[in-house]
Amino acid sequence: MISDITLGQYFPGDSCIHKLDPRTKIILTVLFIVTVFLVNTPLGFLTILLSVISLILLSRISIRVILKGVKPIIYVLIFTALINLFMTKGESQPLVDFYFIEIYKEGIIRAVFMALRVILLIIGTSVLLTYTTSPISLTDGIESLLSPLKKIKIPVHVFAMMMTIALRFIPTLIEETEKIMNAQKSRGADFSSGSLIKRAKALIPIIIPLFVSSFKRADELAVAMECRCYRGDKNRTKLVKLEFRGRDYAWFGIGLVFLAAVIALMIIPSHITGILPETVYNVFFYKI
Repeated sequence: MISDITLGQYFPGDSCIHKLDPRTKIILTVLFIVTVFLVNTPLGFLTILLSVISLILLSRISIRVILKGVKPIIYVLIFTALINLFMTKGESQPLVDFYFIEIYKEGIIRAVFMALRVILLIIGTSVLLTYTTSPISLTDGIESLLSPLKKIKIPVHVFAMMMTIALRFIPTLIEETEKIMNAQKSRGADFSSGSLIKRAKALIPIIIPLFVSSFKRADELAVAMECRCYRGDKNRTKLVKLEFRGRDYAWFGIGLVFLAAVIALMIIPSHITGILPETVYNVFFYKI
């Protein structure tokens, strides 16, 4: 399970998404997140699903990598779905009424679409940003977008560098954790049996070496940056200057059209009630 975590990893490629300016991908990611949280109809979710599939195909990222990125959050998805399933009350009679457990049709629908929302959010943002953008480009993009904050003395470069280093070292720490777990297993450690408290105590031999290793890596990184005369953004020049190109403006247009389409799908139902048959209307425009 540890090795399946792909958060923060960059997969080099030559796709049209890889070639986009990092600022473009950051802005489009924000638009995508807003759109995912705005949508509240099955037709809207279908539109986002088709857009995510298109992004995967355009990025040329392996489907196996995408599925590996979703696998570690299965328990989070199950917990989220169960919370929405049991906590959502409906207006009609419950489908299941057993003591204090009541399950309504609205709860089932909300649970399914909430889980789908989380999956689309993770896959879409990963494909659009972290999987297709190198840490250095991501740093430059964040720093460029936040550069106006420099006028009020906010250390934008330091903030961007911290975020990028954090993302960069997620795969490294995951690999280190897996090595420590394998070493402890070879010494007879058991992490999969026993009660919850016993499993938590079994993690102590992993957490302590991991913390020691993390601080050691942080110190080595600080020394390496110091030896290379790193002084933040003072008198710093760029090897590659970021410039918006025609493809970036085209993707901006696609992102705005996508957001407008989702908003339109939220407004249209109120104007077509009675035009479509009731069954078709409920399937595509049922409010979640």
